[in-house]
Amino acid sequence: MDDFVPARRAAGGHRMTLFTWASARSFPSLPPPLPRYFDVASDARVLARCHWQPDPPAHPTLLALHGLEGSSEAHYMRGLADKAFAHGFNVVLLNQRNCGGTEHLSTGLYHSGLTGDPRAVIRELTGLDRLSSIAVVGYSLGGNVALKLAGDYGAGAPPALRSICAVSPTMDLARCVEALERRGNVLYEWNFVRNLKRRMRRKARLLPGRFDLRPLPAVRTVRAFDEAFTAPHHGFRDAGDYYYRASSLRVAERIAVPTLVISADDDPFVPAAQFRDPALAANPRVRVVITRGGGHCGFFAEPEGGFDGFWAERTAVAFAARHCAV
Repeated sequence: MDDFVPARRAAGGHRMTLFTWASARSFPSLPPPLPRYFDVASDARVLARCHWQPDPPAHPTLLALHGLEGSSEAHYMRGLADKAFAHGFNVVLLNQRNCGGTEHLSTGLYHSGLTGDPRAVIRELTGLDRLSSIAVVGYSLGGNVALKLAGDYGAGAPPALRSICAVSPTMDLARCVEALERRGNVLYEWNFVRNLKRRMRRKARLLPGRFDLRPLPAVRTVRAFDEAFTAPHHGFRDAGDYYYRASSLRVAERIAVPTLVISADDDPFVPAAQFRDPALAANPRVRVVITRGGGHCGFFAEPEGGFDGFWAERTAVAFAARHCAV
């Protein structure tokens, strides 16, 4: 793994985060996606955008999980897919419940520790599609889901699951939400809350009478949204209980799959201190890389020789390829 050196034009946590979010990108190796629906629960269906190699069972598969209020169309999802497909992977870009315009497919909501959905997808990919080599890569909230999935599996992970990579993962949800509430992060929180509220309104229109939107106008923070909607909908006592039970850090010591965690020391709302937890340090299956610079899901280096500069995407694919023997 080569060291990450931030591009000068994007140096700094906020600048890196916003620069990569706003950059126009192209994905030259990526063919048009094919939609695939997975029934993950009796009342929930999720949509994946898939890129299949000829003879898919002969190739490894990369399953990607996006962040809070993202989708399979997020630039980092397609950038990851572009690099993985060029490397010989099948690619499955999974939308969390209700994301990517799929509110009509599920009666409920998603949350940061909902590992049953990717578990059901992996079960179908291995059982129905006969895929024998799968790597999971998650970003931010999706990184927490990926790591918690590995912890939930423990020593019982399916043999086809070869590796996990988490980029800027929110492993300690309470600590990350607290960081998000800092004054310097008001833009990020405003954007998250705006999108969460819009989604709740769309869900309420699709399912009249199911959701009580009366608390919605008063919601100004992610914590307030989780207190009013996420926690009660999923049976958590309150937001604090939800953050504790859904955090992957709580089960990190049980991870038995080769795992790479990538985060930056200047991430605006994923504090690097959480990755020094003894549960991670004591687990020989987990490698933690804290880069100098990188922002949140940014990691943009100077492009060169056909490399577009998105270092975390390249590193995640290289890690998956190593463990999938590509």
